[in-house]
Amino acid sequence: MSAALSSSPAPLHPVRNRGLITCAIMLATIMQVLDTSIANVALPHMQGSLSASQEEISWVLTSYIVAAAIMTPVTGWLVARLGRRTVFLISVAGFTFASMLCGAAATLPQIVVFRMLQGVFGAALVPLSQAVLLDIYPKEKHGSAMSIWSVGIMVAPILGPTIGGALTDSFNWRWVFYINLPIGIIAFFGILVFLTESKRDRGRPFDLFGFAFLSLAIGALQMVLDRGHSKDWFGSSEIVVEAGLALAAIWIFLVHMITAKKPFLTPAIFRDRNFVVANIFMFIASFIMYATLALFPAMLTMLNYPITTTGMLQAPRGIAMMLVMMMIGRFIGRVDVRFFLALAYGGMGFALWQMTGFSSAMDMWPFITAGVIQGLSFGFLFVPLNAVAFGSLKPEMRTEATALYSLIRNTGGSIGIAIAETVLGRSIQINHAVLAESVTPYNQALREPAVQSFWSLDTLGGLSALDHMVNAQAAMIGYNNNFKLMMIVCFCAIPLLMFLRPARRAGAPVPAPATE
Repeated sequence: MSAALSSSPAPLHPVRNRGLITCAIMLATIMQVLDTSIANVALPHMQGSLSASQEEISWVLTSYIVAAAIMTPVTGWLVARLGRRTVFLISVAGFTFASMLCGAAATLPQIVVFRMLQGVFGAALVPLSQAVLLDIYPKEKHGSAMSIWSVGIMVAPILGPTIGGALTDSFNWRWVFYINLPIGIIAFFGILVFLTESKRDRGRPFDLFGFAFLSLAIGALQMVLDRGHSKDWFGSSEIVVEAGLALAAIWIFLVHMITAKKPFLTPAIFRDRNFVVANIFMFIASFIMYATLALFPAMLTMLNYPITTTGMLQAPRGIAMMLVMMMIGRFIGRVDVRFFLALAYGGMGFALWQMTGFSSAMDMWPFITAGVIQGLSFGFLFVPLNAVAFGSLKPEMRTEATALYSLIRNTGGSIGIAIAETVLGRSIQINHAVLAESVTPYNQALREPAVQSFWSLDTLGGLSALDHMVNAQAAMIGYNNNFKLMMIVCFCAIPLLMFLRPARRAGAPVPAPATE
C-alpha cells in the first residue's frame, strides 16, 4: 500500500452510505464488547445448570478472554490477505454462530469450547471497526468518528451486567447468548451490502514464529492474571511457570520483531511517539476503569443493596460518560488534546480520592457523585486519546495498530482486575486480624448494655453478628485501599503528557488516506 500526499484530508474516492456502514460495524462491535461482561452475572445460573464447580465455571470467562487476546494481533495480517470486508463478515458470522452454540450447550466442556470460538471470531471486530471508521471519515471528522466508536466500546461493558441480569431473571442464562442472533444478522447484512472491499496483499507472508511466541506470551499472561488470585500468586508453582513462560516468550518475540525482515508486528508502528504514549495512557485508563467496575458491584452487594439498585447506581457513570463522548468529538483539532487528558486524569484522581472516604454508614449519594465525576472524566479521556493515538500514524498501519491498541486495552483491564482482587483479598485478611485484636472480654466498649443486646460475646448469635461486622469493616478498608492505589496511579500518569506531541490543528494540510 502507498499513501498519496494531498492538501485535502478527504479520501481519494468518496465513501457512500457512511452512516449505514457506521451503524452496521458498531452493531457488530457492541455485540462483541457486551459479551465480555454480559455473561458474568449469569455464571451462578450456568454453574447449577451445567453441574460445575466455582473454579470450573470460571473457564467460561477465561476461555473467551484468552482466545480473543491471542487472535487480536492477527487482524492486520488477515485483512492484508483476505480484505477487511471479508474478515468482517467471517468474524460476525462466526461470532453469531458460536453464540448460538453457547446458548445450546449442554455440558461444561461444550460451552468452554464454544466460548473459545466466540473469542477467536470476535477478536477482529473491535480493531476492525476502529480502523474502518478512521478510513471512511475524512481527517477533520476523526474526532466525531472516535466519539461514536468510544461510546460503543466504553459504555457497553458498563451496560453488560445490567442487560445480562435482566435477561437471566426474565428468561434464563442461555438468552445472554441468544440475544446476539438478531444483532449479528442485521450487522452481517449491513456490512455485506454497504462496506466495500479493501485492496489485498496476497503476497504478505505469515510470521509463524513471531505469532507463536506472541500467542504464548499473551496466553500465559492471561492465565497468570485469571488464576493468580485463587492460587496465591507466586506461592503456586503453576503461576511461577506461567509467568516464566510469559516473560521468556515476550522477550523472544521482541528480539525476533527487531531482527526479522518481515516480522508479525511492524516495528515502524513503535516509532510514532504519540501512538506509543497513547497506548500507555490507554493501559492506565483501562486498569482503573475495569478495576472500578469489578469492585463496585461487590462493594454494593456487601452493603446489602439489591441487584437492581446496584445496577441503577452504576448507570449515572455510564450516562455521564456517554454524554461527554457524544459532545467532545467536535472539539478535537480545535483544543489541544493534552488539556482534555489532563482534565480527565485529574477528574479521575479526584473521584478516586472521594472513594477513599467511602464507609458502610453512608447513603447512596456519595456513590452516585463519585460515579458521575468518574464518568465525566472517562468521557474526556477516551475520544481525545483515540484521536491522538492515530492522528499521526500512517493510514496503511491503522489495522495493525488498532489491533495492538485493543490488545493493550484488554490487557490493562485484566491486570487492573487481578490487582484489585488481590489488594482487596489481602487487605481483608490483614484488617480483619487487626480489628479482631480488639474483640476481647476486656474491651469495655463491648460490655456496654446497648452493645451487648446485639454484639454479645457470650452467645453464638452475638459473636456471629460481631464477626460479620468485623468482616464488613475489613472489606470496606480493603476497597478504600484499592481506590487509594488507583488514585496514586492516576496522578502519576499526568506528567507523561509532556511526552505527547501537540496534535495537528483543524484545517492544517494532512496526508490523505492510503488508496485501497
